[in-house]
Amino acid sequence: MRNDIKYESLEKLNVRRPVDRLAYISDSCRGKVVLDVGCFDETALEKRDTGHWLHGRLSGQARRVVGVDSSALVPPGGIRTGENAVIYQGDGVDISPDILQKEPYEIVVAGEFIEHIESPLTFFKNMREALPGRELIVSTPNGVCFANTLLGIIGREVQHPDHLHNFTFKILNTLCLRAGFQEWEIIPYRFYATEMILNSTGVRRAFVVFVERCIRIVERMFPLLSFGYVLRAKL
Repeated sequence: MRNDIKYESLEKLNVRRPVDRLAYISDSCRGKVVLDVGCFDETALEKRDTGHWLHGRLSGQARRVVGVDSSALVPPGGIRTGENAVIYQGDGVDISPDILQKEPYEIVVAGEFIEHIESPLTFFKNMREALPGRELIVSTPNGVCFANTLLGIIGREVQHPDHLHNFTFKILNTLCLRAGFQEWEIIPYRFYATEMILNSTGVRRAFVVFVERCIRIVERMFPLLSFGYVLRAKL
């Protein structure tokens, strides 16, 4: 919990070193019943047979995973993604009672989701009202990450066309305060260039891997410049 932040420009923020996003979230869900929100983006099919799909990693660790996503690619009856996992079509911000009542959820996961929706604060409040006492684990890109700073030097910026928001450590903390959370932790996660690595070969792929490693060194030294954050909160 970071109620101690004064929001002064020069105050020191003690931030832990970045973690591996997929490993950290999936390990946190080991043996649990998970509600996986916004889990079927346009890269899901490309990543499904790799270790880079969060929903797949969750199903390998959790006892049961129920996903919800508004994608038109999800049929009305849902998609069975594993023996213990399924994804249903629905609104991830205002989740229907039918989905909320399917399982005794212990953890809600929303990986790379809140930057795509109109009101992250509404999502937080809805989850707190619908599943009080459970744990919420959210990941989202960092608006001041070192990777985009490098690209800015050469006149470029990486953003998904559906992104509506950028978050920082303090902004995530503000959202937790406004949502009425009592306990939370904000943890940086490392840069990853998964799509570029998967879609390249030879010298180009080796160069992307090299750049990824260099950026991670900077992130380890300066965690506030990490690629994104994992937020853990008690609803």
